[in-house]
Amino acid sequence: MHVASLAWCGGGPVSMSAVEPGTRLADRFRLEDRVSESGGATLWKAIDEILARPVAVHTFSPEFPRESEVVLAARAASRLTDPRLTQVFDAADEDGTAYVVSEWVHGESLLDLLAAGPMEPERGAVLVAEAAEALAHAHEAGMCHLNLTPGRLMWTEGGTVKLLGVGVDAAILGREADSPEEAEHADAEGLGRLLYAALTGHWPGEDDCGLPPAPLDDGKICTPRQVTAGVPGYLDTIAARILGVKRGPTPLATPAEVAEALSQVPRPVPAPASTVPPSVELRAEAVDTLHARPVPPPPAPPRRPPGMFSRFLVTLVALLVMAVVGVGAWSLGKSLGTESETPASDAPTTPGAEPAKTVALTPAGAIGFDPLGDGEERNELAPRAIDGSYGTDWHTESYNDAKFGGLKKGVGLLIDLGRDAKLTKVMVDFGDVPGGSAELKLGGEPTPEALTVAASTKEAMGKVTFDLAGSEPSRYLMVWFTELPPYQNRFRGMILDLEITATED
Repeated sequence: MHVASLAWCGGGPVSMSAVEPGTRLADRFRLEDRVSESGGATLWKAIDEILARPVAVHTFSPEFPRESEVVLAARAASRLTDPRLTQVFDAADEDGTAYVVSEWVHGESLLDLLAAGPMEPERGAVLVAEAAEALAHAHEAGMCHLNLTPGRLMWTEGGTVKLLGVGVDAAILGREADSPEEAEHADAEGLGRLLYAALTGHWPGEDDCGLPPAPLDDGKICTPRQVTAGVPGYLDTIAARILGVKRGPTPLATPAEVAEALSQVPRPVPAPASTVPPSVELRAEAVDTLHARPVPPPPAPPRRPPGMFSRFLVTLVALLVMAVVGVGAWSLGKSLGTESETPASDAPTTPGAEPAKTVALTPAGAIGFDPLGDGEERNELAPRAIDGSYGTDWHTESYNDAKFGGLKKGVGLLIDLGRDAKLTKVMVDFGDVPGGSAELKLGGEPTPEALTVAASTKEAMGKVTFDLAGSEPSRYLMVWFTELPPYQNRFRGMILDLEITATED
């Protein structure tokens, strides 16, 4: 292994090419475990022998070309005061020796937390909100990150958020921005990718960060709600605004704007870090207990159930009350019965009709329907609208205007119920983009002339429930778009999922 040219060990110079566990730097920092190596930079877990605490140390090979830049960036980062940014303790470039010493953070990275799948949306958003606030502080001081990946955002064992590598990562990787505005935009996009990852468990970037890539739709990254069920609309919109994956308000272009957008996220405590000792692959660096935010107290333990004797007393009292009430009711009924008895023959001989029972109806199939065009409308996506998952969707083609360019009156999703059914309600989730209108049509045959309008809405947005009580039994149901909402400078309708109820035979 090659590390930087010279180091001082026990008062004498040591060739950095001979650095190994046990080497001491600055007569203070003893290297223990080699954590990772990349591009001539090596990260070590070390011990600060004076303060008896673990630290992270970067050393560099003789061929590494940016030692001076890394040391300068580390010294600048050491002046940052936000406790959510890893603290730099020492940085030196003397006599051909370069190293950077920073705190070692015990905990789990966002990458670790996503190993089992997406996080609870607002818990993941809190992690990113904290990172955005810390990064906004760094940009105010002229520092940037430019390497925001799930491995650099930590949830510590002390219950705090830590963002690793501000300033230092960019210098090690040789990344720089042409202007402060470009650096802000790059870090805002990095925060958007972290938010997308927390919400979906997928990575919307080209680099390999250990997560599966974000799924695409028509060559565009799917929105978080298209990938994962249960993502709140406002978080989906924030992620989409940062990454530009759908048409919407002005994009969020700086960490400060991202922090402001996420400032209203409820702040539950994210999932606690695992008690399993962290792997060296965590690339983590120790918790700043002086500035760390206090951990909320654990919830109060549940009350103990009452003992056997207490339960016996409660049961006895209840039985006595029931007996008293029963005797009183019997006496009252008897006295009333003697005053005005109704002959048994006058009582109704048949019970009243019970209300019809409703059941959930599972569709037998679905197709994208374009009867005024080529007959199909993204037919290959149709099963997604009836799969019971809000993470997938069927959508129309993209059109140049909301009214299909005057070429047709509408397009829709045709659903085969599998049998004639008397529908009572249909709930359709149209997604969170306003501007669409739709009709619900019913019929016994899958033809335009056999389908009649049973209900309609001029606000085809979110979950819309159509009341179909009193409608005739029908085999086919169609959600028919008469106007499309905007989508990436064009127009496109979408159905995330639907729920159908009918009276039971």
